[in-house]
Parts: sequence; C-alpha cells; structure tokens
Amino acid sequence: MAGADIPDALRDFVRERARGRCEYCLTSEALSGIRCQTDHITPRSRGGATTADNLCLACAACNGYKHARTHASDPESGAEVPLFDPRRQRWNEHFAWSADGTEVTGLTPIGRATIATLKMNDPLIVGARSLWVGMGVHPPRDK
Repeated sequence: MAGADIPDALRDFVRERARGRCEYCLTSEALSGIRCQTDHITPRSRGGATTADNLCLACAACNGYKHARTHASDPESGAEVPLFDPRRQRWNEHFAWSADGTEVTGLTPIGRATIATLKMNDPLIVGARSLWVGMGVHPPRDK
C-alpha cells in the first residue's frame, strides 16, 4: 500500500491540519464519503521527505493524477510551471470558485496547470459539487 510507511500520528496530523479536505481541490471527506490520502508534495522518488512540511491531504483523484509530478504545462501560455504546493502557497492566490461554486478556476499559471493536470473539474466532481452547493455546504468559506 502506498504511503504505508507514514507513521499514524503524522498521517493524523496531516488530516487534522487539512480539516479533512483535499488540499488541492478542497473536496471534503465528509461530503464525498471517501477518505483522502496522504500525498508527498515532492514525491519520494524525487527526493521528497516524509515530513509534515512535505505532506498534504489529497483526494484519490488529485493524488492519482498528480502521481510523481512536480511541474506541468500552463494550458494558457504553454510554459512549464510548478504544481501548486499547499505548504508554501495559499490556495486563494492561485484558485477561485466559479460563480456557481462548481468549478475551480485558475488565477495564475500554477493554478491553471494544477487544475488541468489534476483534472480538478472532471464532470463527476463538478456534478457532486453542484449537489453540495444546493445543500449549502460548498464551496468552503474559509479558503
């Protein structure tokens, strides 16, 4: 199992720090009913350490699409840029919610590249977000 060597206390700290939400797309474990995974921001295969400073909570979709990537192309400019780093960057400086709260929009090359690479607006999650918006529980108000 990937990440099985991360100590339980560290994994719990990462989950609590993220308030049970994917730190890339902000999907809530409680709303989705699916537990997020502990992600190495800089993958171990690229020298990333298993420390609180290099770990974040990621939904299975974001983590699966990110895999060992650290950079991607900005779909607008074509420039190769780093992916969003939840430990060193603020979400709302790179991303915003669409007017209806169902899609993540990129404010910067980093935001746009991260959205495209992690497929943060896949039709399945956009549909789920639409339901959550209708329930009044999405988007998160504290990002």
